[in-house]
Amino acid sequence: MQLKDLFAKKKRYASIPSENAKKDVPEGLMQKCSNCQKIYYQKEWQKHLYVCPDCGHHHQITAHDRINCLFDEDSFIEWDNKLISGNPLDFPHYEEKLEKDRVKTGLNEAVVTGEGTIKGARAAVAVMDSRFRMGSMGSVVGEKITRAIENAREKKIPVIVFSASGGARMQEGILSLMQMAKTSIAIQRLHQENGLFISVMTNPTTGGVSASFASIGDYNFAEPGALIGFAGRRIIEQTIREKLPDDFQTAEFQMAHGQVDKVISRAEMRDTLATILEIHQLGGAPDETSTGV
Repeated sequence: MQLKDLFAKKKRYASIPSENAKKDVPEGLMQKCSNCQKIYYQKEWQKHLYVCPDCGHHHQITAHDRINCLFDEDSFIEWDNKLISGNPLDFPHYEEKLEKDRVKTGLNEAVVTGEGTIKGARAAVAVMDSRFRMGSMGSVVGEKITRAIENAREKKIPVIVFSASGGARMQEGILSLMQMAKTSIAIQRLHQENGLFISVMTNPTTGGVSASFASIGDYNFAEPGALIGFAGRRIIEQTIREKLPDDFQTAEFQMAHGQVDKVISRAEMRDTLATILEIHQLGGAPDETSTGV
């Protein structure tokens, strides 16, 4: 044997898992952050409310997951969950697309409404889910949100709406656009009776939703990094013939320019809402002088 054979580099082989081994790995075990590309176990992802522990990026969350992380356990009662959209304009294949989204999401429409308690304080809520027709606002979405506001007005409890929408639903044409007026009028009636309306804009809140109920809250909040706007960046740039800032239409940009009152992380949302609801209880917050503090 020659000396060079003793020091020769040995070939290294990579083992490739078999198809059976791949099948043994549970589906959905891991989750990758779309912003920083870090990978986490799904349970850790859920523990952090679908917010990346490394970069803080807020990923989209389902309506029921949001309700579960906000409301007291077993306190939420859903409203109007049997309402489903028709096809008033006979738009081709619209019914099939609706049915496909119902199967995919387990929802009948793009919003879940109801009431419950947040740290003991009662509130009505409407939570939009962007998985269903991109959270677009059709007749049923507008009707459910309007009913939630009207129910809250009758019960004399606050309303919280979490918006996540691509805007009006094109398959319902002008009927979809009419929901802007209907929801806004319901909020005006609530305000006339001194009711409280809290709007929380999540990613994305655009189109007719941003131009109606999402922008007229007594408190207008947003999640970090949420896209908030009416028309798209390209349309605006072509119209005004100017280059827009890189952070244009983000929640942080909107807060800097007065459109949003505060940007609140998902981890702080429950405590913040509970504090506001307590302040707006009949009689307001406890008086420090009366409690001897």
